[in-house]
Amino acid sequence: MAELGALKQTVIDGDGKKVIELVTAALADGSTPQSLLTDHLIPGMVEVGQLMQDGEYFIPEVLKSAKAMNGALAILEPLLATGGRESAGCVLMGTVDGDIHDIGKNLVCMLLKGGGFEVRDLGVSVPVQKFLEGVKLAVQERGKIVLGMSGLITPTLDGMPEVIKALEEAGLRDRVKVMVGGAPVTQEFCDSIGADGTAPDAPSAVALAKSLLAA
Repeated sequence: MAELGALKQTVIDGDGKKVIELVTAALADGSTPQSLLTDHLIPGMVEVGQLMQDGEYFIPEVLKSAKAMNGALAILEPLLATGGRESAGCVLMGTVDGDIHDIGKNLVCMLLKGGGFEVRDLGVSVPVQKFLEGVKLAVQERGKIVLGMSGLITPTLDGMPEVIKALEEAGLRDRVKVMVGGAPVTQEFCDSIGADGTAPDAPSAVALAKSLLAA
């Protein structure tokens, strides 16, 4: 199946039309949805993340690849669901109040879905109360979860410790692992607000979510 060998590179190239063609053909030839994700699509996006880290890819290239990956996921996710795929866990995501940037958040959400997580995206400029309500519902339904908060504008980062404080006051903190991210977020800031972890890029955020739920 020579064409299947090109699937990873097609994701890296951001050729959405070709990705869908290859995924459709591979399914028809008997490839499993899980193998397409694990062996080709996710490694492609991991490499895209590395290319961005290395300064070879920038936001436009990453978005093209993410869009191509999303096209593949639209085909595979229903098949994975009917196949009884075991969830890797539940992650609640949102950009903090006052910040409408969503590129980084959307990339993390997409890779989390590709990694088998159930992702609940609260959107952008999410108030503390909305985070709290989302966490309450997710904890009731799923038990232990991960909450991911992102922010690109430094002044809006003040919303992150406010959410953590609200979780503590509601008695939910021990049921929620909190990861934070965004260009201004450092490990020092993460530690100072009592979050459980931060990641420099989308692929690292997926690895962090897995480790937090496994802890």
